[in-house]
Amino acid sequence: MDWLERVNRAMDYIEENLVDEIEFKEVARLACCPEYHFPRMFSSMTGMTLSEYIRRRRLSLAAFELQNNSDVRIIDLALKYGYDSPDAFSRAFKSLHGVNPTAARNKGIELKAIPRLSFQISIKGAVEMDYRIEVLDFEIEIVGIKQKVTTKDAFQVIPKLWGEATESGLLHRLIDMSWEHPQCKMEGILGVVGKQAAITDEDFDYLMGCRYTGELPTDMEKIVLPKSTWAVFPNISEAWQRLYTEWLPTSGYELANLPCIENQLAPDRVPSSELWVPVIASK
Repeated sequence: MDWLERVNRAMDYIEENLVDEIEFKEVARLACCPEYHFPRMFSSMTGMTLSEYIRRRRLSLAAFELQNNSDVRIIDLALKYGYDSPDAFSRAFKSLHGVNPTAARNKGIELKAIPRLSFQISIKGAVEMDYRIEVLDFEIEIVGIKQKVTTKDAFQVIPKLWGEATESGLLHRLIDMSWEHPQCKMEGILGVVGKQAAITDEDFDYLMGCRYTGELPTDMEKIVLPKSTWAVFPNISEAWQRLYTEWLPTSGYELANLPCIENQLAPDRVPSSELWVPVIASK
């Protein structure tokens, strides 16, 4: 099953469960994409968050029901589409459609239809995407401090963790350790996400560390990654935006069961950061 088919399978699940609870973990599983990364992938492809898309689809269906069934009650629609009260539903409905649900019953009222999304291959490539494949035929030892992160809040929480690490002095400790025993390749300050690329749990451990082969500090932990192959992209934020939509679908690779690693290099380096993505050849 190719990448395009997997993503559309996830969209089918959303469409089939618009009047039920939608599990984001299941959406990510069907797309064969880490739950941590799927919302970023979706936003980069569509220009809206996954939650916003689901909300707009539900309100679009609610408008159809109001137009086609004059007897449907507002409170029933509110509960059907996941709202706690008719007032909350009415506010959301008016925000999208510009009129309240009662007015939407009238013929001649202009409403917004939000079509379901499906993904197709499009021609891109006007801007090249730099990458390199690194085959590391040795184990990688990474030492650092772990923090528990809730998956759904990860993109807001992790930058704050690094800010706290700067204030507490942890970041400078890691910098000193990386200079004490310098390593080739993945030599920067590292953010290790969970245990594998396919994060499906509600939370995961995020390790802030560096490659280090000296004596393990008493307040730190060590993880060891096996020999592995990595796709390495310059500039972390740009790489995340384009990884799933442009590189992965046509690369001949799939994600491996190792963590993705954000590698922060020295400020005078160009680029100043790299995204290391564990990969295996597609079957």
